[in-house]
Amino acid sequence: MKIAILGTRGIPNNYGGFEQCAENLSVGLVENGYDVTVYSIESHPYKSKTFKGVNIIKKYCPENKIGSAAHFIYDFICLKDALKKDFDVIFEFGYQSAAISFILLPIKKSVIITNMDGLEWKRAKWSFFVKKLTKWFEKLATKKSTFLISDNKGIQDYIKKKYNKQSVMIPYGADKVNPKKEFLIKYDVSNQDYYLLIARLEPENNIEMILDGYLSSKFKTRFLVVGNTETSYGKYLLDKYDKSDILFLGSIFNKEHLDSLRKFAKVYFHGHSVGGTNPALLEAMAAKAFIFAHNNVFNRDVLEDNAFYFKNSNEVEHLLNCLKDIEKLKKEKILNNSIKIDNEYSHKNITAQYINLIEKTSR
Repeated sequence: MKIAILGTRGIPNNYGGFEQCAENLSVGLVENGYDVTVYSIESHPYKSKTFKGVNIIKKYCPENKIGSAAHFIYDFICLKDALKKDFDVIFEFGYQSAAISFILLPIKKSVIITNMDGLEWKRAKWSFFVKKLTKWFEKLATKKSTFLISDNKGIQDYIKKKYNKQSVMIPYGADKVNPKKEFLIKYDVSNQDYYLLIARLEPENNIEMILDGYLSSKFKTRFLVVGNTETSYGKYLLDKYDKSDILFLGSIFNKEHLDSLRKFAKVYFHGHSVGGTNPALLEAMAAKAFIFAHNNVFNRDVLEDNAFYFKNSNEVEHLLNCLKDIEKLKKEKILNNSIKIDNEYSHKNITAQYINLIEKTSR
C-alpha cells in the first residue's frame, strides 16, 4: 500500500512533535513493507529525496515571507499533489491549516486520516476571531476526514461529546534512551544541580506560572529553559527574567543532549495545557526524568500518579519548598513511567496501531 504523510515541515525531524512522529512512523511503516512518502517544506535542510527508505517530496512554503499563514498555502499544495498520486491512505497531521483544503479539493474518493492534535482553539496567543476560525476548522476536519485519530483519551472524549464522532486513540511514541553526563558540560551544569523546562515558549504552556513559582521558592537551584526565544513572547520572557537564576538556552534539537538534560535534572517541568499527549512529555518519561506537570486531564491521562501536579505558581512554589520530602517517591515514579513507555508508548507499539488502522481502511 502507498501511504502519504502530510501536515508537517518534513523529515528528518528538525522542528517538533508532529515531525518526530512523522519520522518514526514513516520509517516504521517502511520497515513493515509499506511504500511511504512524507511531504516536506522546500527549505528543509535535508537535501536527499529519500530518508531510511522513505520518499520525500518537497513543496513550497512561504513562511519566511508571510508567517504562519503560509501553511494554508503549503498544506493546499501538498494535498493537491497527493490527491493526484493515487495514494491508498493520506495522513494529515493536524487540521488547522489543512481543513480549508478539504473544501477546495476533490477528496471524496480518497482515504484521509486526520490526527486531531490538541484543542488548538484554546491557544492563548490567538485573537477571538482566530479562535473561532480554528474551531470551524476543527469541525470541518471531523466532518470531512475518513477516520480521525486522537492522541489522548481526553481528546477522544472531547470529539465524541462535541461532534458525536468516533476516533481511534493512538498516542505519540517514545523509546528508552541512554543519557550521558558528559553532555552536561556544554551547558555548564552537573547532575541534579538544576531544574529544567523544555517547551515552545507560548502562554498556554504556562512558562510564567512555573518560573514565577520557582522564583518565589526558598531554594535557588538554577533553572534552565529550552525553547525558541526569537519570538515576541520569547523576548518578553527574556526581559522579564533577565536578573534571575533562570538561564534561557534557546532551541536545542540534539536529542542526545535533550535526553541527558532531562535525565540529570533535579526536576523536569511540563506545563503544556491545551491537550493531547505531548511528545516532549513522553521523551521525559523515556529519559527517566522526575516530572512536575500542569494539572489537567491530558497530562494525568499519560502520567497517572507518577508525577507531581500544579495548577498555579503557588503550587509550584510549594512543591519546590517540599522537594526533600517529595524526592522519597522519586525512584518509584520514574520506574513506573519507564515501564509505561515500554508497555504503551514504544514506537514499535505505536507503529503497529497505525498499521491496524491502515489495514482497516482496505477492508
